[in-house]
Amino acid sequence: MVSDRSSDQHNPVARESPATRFAPKSDWDRPPWNRWSFQYVREILPTVEVWRGRGPVRHLPRDEQELHGLSVAGIEGEAATLSALLEETYTDGFLVLKGGAIAYERYFNGMDERTLHLSQSLAKSFAGTLAGILAARGTIDVNAHVTDVLPELQSTAYRGARLQHVLDMASGVRFNEDYADPFSGMGRADVAAGWKPVPPGADPRLQWPRNVFELILGLGELEHAHGSRFSYRSIETDVLAFVLERATGKRFAQLLSEELWQRIGMEESANMTVDAAGFAVADSGLSACLRDYGRFGQLILDNGGGIVPASWIESTRSGDHGLFGEPYTAVLPEGAYRNQFWIEDRRSRNLMARGVFGQLIHVSWERQMVVVKLSSWLDFVNPAWTVATLDAVRRIGGALS
Repeated sequence: MVSDRSSDQHNPVARESPATRFAPKSDWDRPPWNRWSFQYVREILPTVEVWRGRGPVRHLPRDEQELHGLSVAGIEGEAATLSALLEETYTDGFLVLKGGAIAYERYFNGMDERTLHLSQSLAKSFAGTLAGILAARGTIDVNAHVTDVLPELQSTAYRGARLQHVLDMASGVRFNEDYADPFSGMGRADVAAGWKPVPPGADPRLQWPRNVFELILGLGELEHAHGSRFSYRSIETDVLAFVLERATGKRFAQLLSEELWQRIGMEESANMTVDAAGFAVADSGLSACLRDYGRFGQLILDNGGGIVPASWIESTRSGDHGLFGEPYTAVLPEGAYRNQFWIEDRRSRNLMARGVFGQLIHVSWERQMVVVKLSSWLDFVNPAWTVATLDAVRRIGGALS
């Protein structure tokens, strides 16, 4: 079946020549450009390699199941098939691992098994996992104050925050995560990261951060006490990454390569976007192939696989649900957030990495299953599409039990 959403034939960006499909700098990550740009970040922004090393690739055996016609709920609650839902929700790649084997793998929109796809905030969970590895070695102390490692932040609202607060996005630092407002904290972060130019018409007297660390140094307001509640702020992941860099003396992309990519046995080298100071944008700048996102999910399902301490995975599944509230309960009514992962509910304690425009890694211990969905949605967030996707994941789990 041909879909306006998933096929090259009807993709107005993918079918144009390179000269005419050039994405405008201010909108490269917005529709319709994201249908193309999420797979070609290296052609748009400066990046640094996350090297896979020379070691063997972790083999993923195949035990493929027929799931195209699986009955799921559509985006408006109507009866639909899995195949139709994937097309309806602008899927670029979809992978199901059951017991460590590939049960279902599909590519859309010109993507294939070697294509590197932008992770958006899936990258945050990689940063949290790195923190777990380094904490176990004593390289970092999650109970230490952030300013013990980054004394420059003593003059910011991060004064008094512990690293665990940052890991759990509970620091209390004021940061406006409004993706659509170019003058919000997130809009300023896009400029600092080199993702976007200064918005046209901006007051010339307004100072814009030249890099991500400069942006962090300007965060001077608290909106609530450290540790009192969860509030999603992408900048927390970048603070975490600077802590990891300072503690190890290594760049973030090098840490990802040495501690995860080379040890897991990833199939392809990844890349990360970098700002003007060479900092790899840890909150969203990672691009990797579909199966390697799956290998990362399998590492988590394997309780760290001897790479990440099992105790860290257990701690990550044990978030404080009392800190979690609106608007996040609209999609996860029993959710929580811990160590840069989302927790689905109290009972299953399933973990998720999630990113805007429809990125998902879902890890289920009960079903021994990992599901990865890479997408290029029309909207940053869409609760109805997220609910439908999570319902489909549960139905896949039931079908494969």
